[in-house]
Amino acid sequence: MRAVELVFLVGWAVFWLGWIAAAVWTKPGQLQWGRPVGARLVIVVVVVVLIRLRVLRGHALTGDPWLQGVGLALFVGGLALAVWARAYIGRNWGTPMSQKTDPELVTSGPYRWVRHPIYSGIILAMIGTAVGLSPAWLVPVVILGGYFVYSATREERYMTERFPETYPVYKRSTKMLIPFLF
Repeated sequence: MRAVELVFLVGWAVFWLGWIAAAVWTKPGQLQWGRPVGARLVIVVVVVVLIRLRVLRGHALTGDPWLQGVGLALFVGGLALAVWARAYIGRNWGTPMSQKTDPELVTSGPYRWVRHPIYSGIILAMIGTAVGLSPAWLVPVVILGGYFVYSATREERYMTERFPETYPVYKRSTKMLIPFLF
């Protein structure tokens, strides 16, 4: 394993372990069953099939130090955005499509520019992984990106119901995932 691979591996491991540990301090809520479980199940099945087919193995790793540097910069920037957004939303954070007891609408910090900066940050970090390691990593980017767009759409319906006066105004003033574009 090359040093750049180890950096990405350790970076992702630390990120996810910290992410899971921070879940202890969130507000109680409930996960919405039904279609979200079906979407998660499809993702798990696709990931298992991709692993069995060894889609992410055997591909040449990027040897270009410039691409590795750009990839690492995108990776670190993406994780930093996700962590900043998670810290900013505080106890209101929940797993995708969960509904919190007594939620608050957060529209400042990174939420000033995009409505789902955690998703944006994780997608950016995954793109950085693809740039820094191998284009084969774009497969998980597409799968997880699709799941995040689906989750964001569902969450926005819930937020519109929960905050009928303020959420539509906030939604019109910000983009879903990419500032000024989408």
